[in-house]
Amino acid sequence: MKGLEAEKERFESLDAQVLGISVDSVPSHVAWAESLGGISFDMLADFHPTGEVAKKYGVWREAGGISERALFVVDKQGKIAYMKVHEILDQPDNEVLFDVLKNL
Repeated sequence: MKGLEAEKERFESLDAQVLGISVDSVPSHVAWAESLGGISFDMLADFHPTGEVAKKYGVWREAGGISERALFVVDKQGKIAYMKVHEILDQPDNEVLFDVLKNL
């Protein structure tokens, strides 16, 4: 998330909005964002019913009751233009996202 935050102006220049979403509650999002020194983009809570959005996007892990770490680019018509699941410790390359956004 810090890597996305660091590129905030680049995302804005491509008319892109960054959103975070997890199955954690709003209070845990607030605490997590504070632990990072704050983030400027919205965090969405897929908390109740837990994982409903993750299930619809195909990234729900039944074992553990959590979602995969995944990146999605959704175009202005609501279609998924890019999707990639990453390992928890993997640091995704933002340049891939910028390439997708430039080609929308």
